[in-house]
Amino acid sequence: MSITVTTWYLEQTSPDDLRPAAAPDGGDVRIERAEVASPEFSRFLYTAVGGDLCWIDRLGMTYAEWLAVLERPGAETWVAYVKGTPAGYVELDPQDDGQVEIMYFGLVPAFRGRRIGGHLLSYGTARAWDLAERWPGRVATKRVVLNTCSLDGEHAMANYRRRGFRLYDTKVAEKPEASTPGPWPGAYPGA
Repeated sequence: MSITVTTWYLEQTSPDDLRPAAAPDGGDVRIERAEVASPEFSRFLYTAVGGDLCWIDRLGMTYAEWLAVLERPGAETWVAYVKGTPAGYVELDPQDDGQVEIMYFGLVPAFRGRRIGGHLLSYGTARAWDLAERWPGRVATKRVVLNTCSLDGEHAMANYRRRGFRLYDTKVAEKPEASTPGPWPGAYPGA
């Protein structure tokens, strides 16, 4: 069975486009780069964040394929932690032409609605803009892109727009419907 999915493509073309969100109150959120390529940890983040949003594209990847994605020069994963618990992540994928794509971004469902998403997106976008500073020999970032679709969280598009991303393309396509949302059956009651 398939479903109709609308995908919106957004961009920033200058670091000045970024409109950062304030950090959540309480000071319990910390964001760190995962500097060791770990397919196990990356797959955990992918399923924990995207399980109820029908993220299925990477589920069939082998360990070696995950490792190849994570070990690309300039590829970065930034993880938000709340009191030591992974709450969400941003995965950056730099291209040779100075474009950096925010490949994946999101929060584990238990951490949504707590003002963490805007802060994490702001931080991850800033890291996309200054990525060449951490990777000698990389071209300076000229454009940051991402996409969101009609399957993503209801506040995703508004968050992207508030952070200064602008729409540059829209596509509609049929996608296979995910049979079981979540990293395991029954992970999200009511989903």
